[in-house]
Amino acid sequence: MTTADKLLSVMKLFTIEEPEWTVEEATKRLSLSSSSTYRYFNSLSAFGLVEALNPGVYTLGPAIIEFDRMIRRQDQLVKTATPVMRRLVDLTDDSGSTLLCRKFRHQVMCVHSEGFVDPEKVLSYERGRPLGLFLGAASRVVLAYIPTRNLKVIFADHEAEIEAAGLGASWEEFRRNMKQIRNDSLVVAYGQLDLGKVGIAAPIFAANKSVIGSITLVLNEHEVNSQMVERLSIYVQAAAQEVTLGLSAAFNEKRPGSAGSDSAKPE
Repeated sequence: MTTADKLLSVMKLFTIEEPEWTVEEATKRLSLSSSSTYRYFNSLSAFGLVEALNPGVYTLGPAIIEFDRMIRRQDQLVKTATPVMRRLVDLTDDSGSTLLCRKFRHQVMCVHSEGFVDPEKVLSYERGRPLGLFLGAASRVVLAYIPTRNLKVIFADHEAEIEAAGLGASWEEFRRNMKQIRNDSLVVAYGQLDLGKVGIAAPIFAANKSVIGSITLVLNEHEVNSQMVERLSIYVQAAAQEVTLGLSAAFNEKRPGSAGSDSAKPE
């Protein structure tokens, strides 16, 4: 493990369940020397990535908030999707919400949301919370577009979870279900993560055609019927396609020599 890997391993210690760490606790968890761990904490603290509000007890630092602000304001996916998401909410008379999710390792993470928020209940897909790939429309529509060779590995590692989620008791059944989702370019899920909610999700692709995330419309199940879901599904698919095209246009605009880039402008 390189020094950079060890430094990052300290950052990965901080979780919702374990938000505070001492050098001694981190040393024991990571099996590092005390001097190395202390040096890593000092380096991270110097950049504001961690800080000790109480002597010797470290939490995530203000630099994390600075980076988060940059993502909210400058991330191309969020910038491209936000107006599209707002239009989707308008179609529900502000009774629904939209979620923008990004593929994150072997998980999916909500990076932005728009629309109605029930103060009595937080959706499972709240911003910044990573969730698995097997439950929920936002996750399943991403899962289906992962390359087959990687899907085989995922199935081998999570066979019991995949079967429990109703996605297939064998590789062939799982593969067929993923193919069906790709054919539909859509997933509709009822109450898989939050009871009483229905999610309608479509995939978003990067300029290289790989799946990077999904856009999901979340509604109260008691407020919709099958005809409404079918109608709104068309709009969700169109929204995902619009975001995909927007990302591609932004990518091409920034490529050296492409139309619209600075290097392509005559002097």
